[in-house]
Amino acid sequence: MKYISTRGNNQQLTSAEAIIKGLADDGGLFVPDSIPQVDMRFIDDLQQLSYQERAVKVLSLFLTDYTGEEIKGCVERAYGDNKFDDSAVAPVNFLHDTSVLELWHGPTSAFKDMALQLLPQLLSTALKKTKAKNEVLILVATSGDTGKAALEGFRDVPQTKIMVFYPDSGVSRIQRLQMVTQQGANVAVTAVKGNFDDAQSGVKAIFNDQGFNSGLNQQGVALSSANSINWGRLVPQIVYYFSAYADMLKAGRIKSGDQVAFVVPTGNFGDILAGFYAKLMGLPVKKLVCASNSNNVLTDFLNTGVYDRNREFFKTISPSMDILISSNLERLLYHMTEDSSKVAGWMKELSETGRYDVGAEVLAKIKKIFAADWSDDAATREAIAREYEQEKYVLDPHTAVAWNAYRKLSDKSNVIIVSTASPYKFNESVLSALGKSIDGKSEFELLDDLAALNSFDIPDGLGKLKNSEVRHNAVVEKNAMPEAVKKFALK
Repeated sequence: MKYISTRGNNQQLTSAEAIIKGLADDGGLFVPDSIPQVDMRFIDDLQQLSYQERAVKVLSLFLTDYTGEEIKGCVERAYGDNKFDDSAVAPVNFLHDTSVLELWHGPTSAFKDMALQLLPQLLSTALKKTKAKNEVLILVATSGDTGKAALEGFRDVPQTKIMVFYPDSGVSRIQRLQMVTQQGANVAVTAVKGNFDDAQSGVKAIFNDQGFNSGLNQQGVALSSANSINWGRLVPQIVYYFSAYADMLKAGRIKSGDQVAFVVPTGNFGDILAGFYAKLMGLPVKKLVCASNSNNVLTDFLNTGVYDRNREFFKTISPSMDILISSNLERLLYHMTEDSSKVAGWMKELSETGRYDVGAEVLAKIKKIFAADWSDDAATREAIAREYEQEKYVLDPHTAVAWNAYRKLSDKSNVIIVSTASPYKFNESVLSALGKSIDGKSEFELLDDLAALNSFDIPDGLGKLKNSEVRHNAVVEKNAMPEAVKKFALK
């Protein structure tokens, strides 16, 4: 299997080469040149396997240049050694009338761990396979969760450095603490004055600056990405859609071949796109429901076919979804049209005018698979309070957005809600929604208050933050990001 650009520059790379490179030379995203197909026997057989074994089977279909032993080794290093606080890694929690796929049992308590524990292993293996001599500098823009997960995943991985940019005052207190206390000899964390889109567009501009990249290459440094624009970030996420279906089968919630729907809180469109790939492969998915917060650019696009980022930006209590430029949507547009020139044109329009319109025909194809809804902060708080009262289940604000979208569905049969973060990462917002006082309390007092209400303990990684040293204090303007990258790269 080869990987090609969504914008059609005729590059054809192996998966290892695409993972190292991150972004195509024309600014496009790498996609597989064909989609592997599975039948129900393949899916049924997953029931008796561990998550790690399921991952090897699914990943092997896409990473065809990796040996079976290489994939198995990467998976074991990513998901073994008790890195996840649940042996199922990505368990489905069956409540009274809902099924919840919990993706936050990893070391940083967010769904990004599912991919970012594995990507460093895939990249490190790829560097050996391709006999790459350059050091690889991973650049990351984060709206909250990706940053810490990437830092933890790449910490002290040989032949790599990682630099994370996050929006100053645009992440939760816990998210910020997780990043600025990060240990590791090869890590750097920098706040950007602005919002997530400022950080993300700044990183993209650095990747697209050929002169800048050439200068670093001449000094032995190659740039790559750990954001979901990197195929190595996206492909691990396909696994948990298959795993969730297998768990539903095993629990007797569905029969083999029954169709399921997934409701996914969505910002950059990577998580829900992985579900789309699973459907293309043959997983019986009847609908993928995109749940947005007040920054509902995706909801509007999926309902109208018009993507328009020229709108007010809201800072919400679900900050990981505070995004107006959803990079992974480009991959969906490619698969819906198989026309790289159209995709390149739309991306050019987005860059120059901030909007594009895919037209009625493409929108109709998208609507056959996707539905969309959104919630403002008030509705998100209501969902947290309501579900705690009804289920005694504590939601984080991102999962609460998905729960609201689920409640509005006319057909609630065989629906899986994708839960993307531990409520402990957003204890201030969660406790406030539950009517508890937060005034004058530190984030660690709030952790204890939430633990008194919750059925599961404070994750170790969050509890230990109290005594962790702040190691990263840098703050830069967006236009100063390239100089910060160069300084760290050549350090």
